[in-house]
Amino acid sequence: MLAAVLHEAKKLVIDEIDTPQPQPGQVQIRVRAGGICGSDLSYYFKGKSGDFAVREPFVLGHEVAGEIAALGEGVSGLSVGQRVAVNPGLNCGTCRFCVKGMPNHCLNMRFMGSASTFPHMQGMFRQYITAAARQCVPVPDSLDFAQASMAEPLAVALHALKLAGSLVGARMLLVGCGPIGCIVLAAARRAGAHRIVAVDLADKALAMAASLGADETVLANDQARIDAWARERGTFDVVIEASGSPAGLDTALRAVRAGGTVIQLGNLPAGQSPVAANLVMAKELRYQGSFRFTDEYATAADEIASRRIDLSPLMTHVFPLAEANRAFEVAQDRSQSMKVHLQFD
Repeated sequence: MLAAVLHEAKKLVIDEIDTPQPQPGQVQIRVRAGGICGSDLSYYFKGKSGDFAVREPFVLGHEVAGEIAALGEGVSGLSVGQRVAVNPGLNCGTCRFCVKGMPNHCLNMRFMGSASTFPHMQGMFRQYITAAARQCVPVPDSLDFAQASMAEPLAVALHALKLAGSLVGARMLLVGCGPIGCIVLAAARRAGAHRIVAVDLADKALAMAASLGADETVLANDQARIDAWARERGTFDVVIEASGSPAGLDTALRAVRAGGTVIQLGNLPAGQSPVAANLVMAKELRYQGSFRFTDEYATAADEIASRRIDLSPLMTHVFPLAEANRAFEVAQDRSQSMKVHLQFD
């Protein structure tokens, strides 16, 4: 079978690799579509994502959907030909974090498409994968495979918003309107946020945010506007920092009101990043990180399948697997793309 294998930064090769066979409790899945994530882009262009560096040939991809091709021994409740969205994370269920209900921090996590362990957990941009049956969430035959693959980034957004607490009646600021930021925006609107303001450096990203329900959009270099938010101990009840930039974090901590909440969703550059800790202290802020997701994946798949959240406006480009390098270049160019998908036929 064919797979998109990263050999070094900016060198993604369509290699022939062995087709995996399902073990007991697993299913074999024919991958049909997969979305390119920000971490995939970082691996592709930099050879690392945050603190995780690529140290061996590495299949990218962790946002996919497909159809079941074969069932391993002991699998029930699934059938060959069934459409599924695939949760990329398999937690052990027995370590101290799993027992505490924090499976995203599992000490034995097997998260496909991540270089956090060595050997790396190979990703899903390949024609066939195997996964535990519990990683498969059935979706209707009427749901497009690319749309189904959006369950993973939506689960990330839902986890961040769950950590933020109730948004009903809240004034919310979104810093960073890339794909994950815009998904957060769509979910926050459904969760009852009263007013949502979106900040970004790109006009195109702000236009997308407006189309998804932002009440106001502001360029990140509008310093006078940001300074106004910071006056009188801040403005917003909740701020979601989704830009992954130190400047974005500074805006978030200045703009949030005293006693408010900042959720750090963006992946900041590796190493130490400056944090205005005195603002956290003096305004008694809750500064909370958000990492992957816990039990939100199935909810996300259902939200998409039931059309309660429509993320199709974000899906701007589709490329065949053979054009994976081109797909990554387009995905990196925010002047022309938002969410880019690979198609596996």
